[in-house]
Amino acid sequence: MKILVCISNVPDTTTKITFTDNNTQFNTAGVQFILNPYDEIALARAVELSEGGKGTVTVINVGEVSTEPTIRKALAIGADDAVRVNAKPHDAYFVAYQVAQYAKDKGFDLILTGRESIDYNGSKVAAMLGEFLDIPSVSIIKKLDVDGSSSTVEREIEGGKEVLTIPFPFVAGTAEGVAEWKIPNMRGIMSARTKPLNVIEAVEVKTLSEITGYETPAPRGTVKLVPADDAAKLIDLLHSEARVI
Repeated sequence: MKILVCISNVPDTTTKITFTDNNTQFNTAGVQFILNPYDEIALARAVELSEGGKGTVTVINVGEVSTEPTIRKALAIGADDAVRVNAKPHDAYFVAYQVAQYAKDKGFDLILTGRESIDYNGSKVAAMLGEFLDIPSVSIIKKLDVDGSSSTVEREIEGGKEVLTIPFPFVAGTAEGVAEWKIPNMRGIMSARTKPLNVIEAVEVKTLSEITGYETPAPRGTVKLVPADDAAKLIDLLHSEARVI
């Protein structure tokens, strides 16, 4: 089985986010970047499926040279080789198109992504990949099992779960429950240094969206304490200030 895992380079969740150029550019100064946690789940499951010579795992990232430490971590976790598309990831459409152009003639049986990246939370790439490659796509799966030439996946839906059997090839966006995160061991870290990392140039594609500005959340207001026996005042504040009723 040939598996392709799409990985993103995202800011650590503990990072203080700031912007430059009149709030039009993300300020990367002093920011610690990590492997997107949902992509790490996808990678962990891919490694499990390929263990014992059952397959190979390739990771692909659309990003500039600064993302290579993150790619090397993916190799340390267990991927066999990596590809970096040398371009700034403008938006989900751009990323999905670049991945599809690389994957279209490589014969991958399974393409995995995380359910979303923790920076933009778009959940778009998996569906777009399926459309570009004209293969089935299913997003936000909680379980993935392989049986011969097909796979069984589970998704949570309102009031229960949905179980699907999908023939290969297909694309899946993974969420918690598919696999446990893997911590690279020393052997993996050492071997990652010599595993292939192929850098390719991006394919030209029309830009369909543009970020015009960023906004930070409004600061929290002061806390107002209401006496336990003054329900009328509480209701008035919830209606006139919080505007939740």
